[in-house]
Amino acid sequence: MMNLIQKPVFVGSFVREDQCPKEDLPEFAFIGRSNVGKSSLINMLCSTKGLAKVSNTPGKTQLMNYFRIDDAWFMVDLPGYGYAKVSQTQRAAWERMIWYFLKNRQTLSCVFALIDGMIPPQKMDIDFLNKLGQFSIPFVMVYTKTDRITQRELSVNMDAMDKKLSETWEQLPEKFITSAEKGLGRKEIFNFIKNFHTV
Repeated sequence: MMNLIQKPVFVGSFVREDQCPKEDLPEFAFIGRSNVGKSSLINMLCSTKGLAKVSNTPGKTQLMNYFRIDDAWFMVDLPGYGYAKVSQTQRAAWERMIWYFLKNRQTLSCVFALIDGMIPPQKMDIDFLNKLGQFSIPFVMVYTKTDRITQRELSVNMDAMDKKLSETWEQLPEKFITSAEKGLGRKEIFNFIKNFHTV
């Protein structure tokens, strides 16, 4: 597996797990609270500005978007959770789709759970991480937008998150610090993906 992406290819958007690609390639899913900067991070990782659609409107991603990476693995862009200008019914449908996928997808290797580094811990994020743990779904944490605050502010927010997670976790999840603007964390994330099946 390549250390950095050479050929990202959009495969398609899907509404159900059984519609997703049948190829036996490892999959790494990206998900976070709406407006966490997920599309910007995906575009940074792939060095392609328009690969994932960036929007100032929360809830822009509404389907499971698949990208084949160097014919070696899939990057899966999942809808964000939390605030979005949609009906309760639509939000519930998204939640069912996401959790069915996360719990049943046999080729899912790991979830990259995105956390906004600019703000203190959010109950919505903590509940989501705890639910991943409840269902034994492998995941790591990815702090986004870290270039927009000072190192001290980031450390305060990360320490506060660690403290909250320590209430329910014996061992804290692995974490990455990223910036879509500066390319921070790109190499570390790809090294993680590259080594995931050999660790």
